[in-house]
Amino acid sequence: MGTVYKNILLSSALTVSMLSCSNSKGNDKTPVVTKAKPDLNILKYDSANADKRIDDFMQHLHTHSGFNGNVLVAKHGKILYENAIGWADYLRKKKLTIGSQFELASVSKTMTSTAILQLMERGKLRLDQNVKDFFPNFPYDGVTIKLLLTHRSGLMNYVYFTDDIYRKEHRDERKGISNQDEMNLIAQYKPARFNVPDKRFLYNNSNFMVLGSIIEKVTGMPYAKYMKENVFDPAGMSHTAVYSKAAYDKIPVDVVGHDRGQWRYSVAQNFLDGPVGDKGIYSTVGDLYLFDNALRRGLLLKQATMDSAYVPRNPMLHGHFSYGYGWRIFEAPGQQVIYHTGWWHGFRHIYLRDMKNDITIVLLSNLANGSLLHLDDLFKIVGMPVVRKSAYNGTGETSDD
Repeated sequence: MGTVYKNILLSSALTVSMLSCSNSKGNDKTPVVTKAKPDLNILKYDSANADKRIDDFMQHLHTHSGFNGNVLVAKHGKILYENAIGWADYLRKKKLTIGSQFELASVSKTMTSTAILQLMERGKLRLDQNVKDFFPNFPYDGVTIKLLLTHRSGLMNYVYFTDDIYRKEHRDERKGISNQDEMNLIAQYKPARFNVPDKRFLYNNSNFMVLGSIIEKVTGMPYAKYMKENVFDPAGMSHTAVYSKAAYDKIPVDVVGHDRGQWRYSVAQNFLDGPVGDKGIYSTVGDLYLFDNALRRGLLLKQATMDSAYVPRNPMLHGHFSYGYGWRIFEAPGQQVIYHTGWWHGFRHIYLRDMKNDITIVLLSNLANGSLLHLDDLFKIVGMPVVRKSAYNGTGETSDD
């Protein structure tokens, strides 16, 4: 146990003791417990001590596979390597910095699931509750929060459904729509779903957009406000925020997504950058490391709740891969890696948390290409399993978002 963590525990214990003694003199006998604070010391890093093997790997990934983005690799509570490689905005020749904020795409789902599980712990909702409990005009029966968390709802993908409406009806694509707007569209048009609830795993963004909507309904707060006060701030994630085109004419970050692996395809945000929960969180590699640390230390959820989120809720793919509550899962004998990928509007990411070996890897890229499919040597350098589905069957799956 590190010195800083010991000091935090000692400080917390003394605080509880003093407050308990003070309360015993009055009518209120309830002890006041001071919550542990995020450990910002884990962000300390000296580039002079960078792991040379990781640096060599990343430079090769940049020059040979086209990786452009930010990277952080940590093990046993210490950052081994971090770097900002390439352009934040190629057309304006603006370089990335280690503090650059990226649209997290589907990595946002890990934080939405954290918020949902918080509300469950606080008695605000149950995982077996039906979406119609919150949105009576929701046009589908049998869709529960648990099925949304595990991508077993059978819902259609709202992104394609809404894009079709906007094109056919020639709607203004520059103005973002809110989660409530999207829920209203679904209630009005009642698009056909892909399958009946709980039939099989079918990953799509509708599940977590609806979960984001439920967070707003249950708390009476915008998703952005709830996440800041209950997830980002308690974890020390001061460089993380929710930005929706429904609230901002222009998202206030400098990192531009570039699609199709080519710089000329810089992606302009549109109405689909409005709904949040499935995406819409902007963050840094450092803040994602703080999020990992906060989950490991129980700052956001009870350990039993976190354990339940990491249980495979779908049949194992290739004997190793599944999905829990908002997390992708890799399992092998004695090994478990909890992770998520992201791919949206020119951003492509992978965020990995090796639970046994205490390893965290964050790779955020704003040039969407296949560079993140070539990480086997990085996994081997740090001493963790290879987390790549095609490594186990050779078919080369790439749409792992």
